[in-house]
Amino acid sequence: MSKFWGLFLMPLISIFILLLFLLIPRIDPLKANIEKFRKHFDRFLVLFILFLFYIYLLTIFWNLGQRFSINLFLIPAFAILFYYTGILIENAKRNWFVGIRTPWTLSSETVWEKTHKIGGKLMKAAAIFILFGVFFPDYLWFFILFPILFATLYPAIYSYFEYQAETKNGA
Repeated sequence: MSKFWGLFLMPLISIFILLLFLLIPRIDPLKANIEKFRKHFDRFLVLFILFLFYIYLLTIFWNLGQRFSINLFLIPAFAILFYYTGILIENAKRNWFVGIRTPWTLSSETVWEKTHKIGGKLMKAAAIFILFGVFFPDYLWFFILFPILFATLYPAIYSYFEYQAETKNGA
């Protein structure tokens, strides 16, 4: 890619994401619920922008001739980001943009709460598991990919079964 795009693409993406995250609370039909966890939402936004800035700095240093294992530098950043994602998910109230938004969690406040408590814990556990990738760099993607896949897929499936149990008990 050209030097211009190499230098400015990540900051432009960061600005776009920042603007998008600032817009979300204004356009969400359940915006009052976002206000209930706004502190966590805002902290996540700051953390995510810092994460992108960190990646940008690593890229700049690499292109200036500094050679290092970028994977080993990314592991702690991914772990911090995913750990705080777990905190955000655990505290998220029902809304249309943030959290585990399946048809079942959006249809039931109870299913939303149960799913997000489990999802948050799994995301934090995945973050801790990711840190072990530092000790096994040859298997790094195993330590990132599988925990994140599990931490995202399990709550979605769990929400379905929780909703089925709720409708069966409530019917």
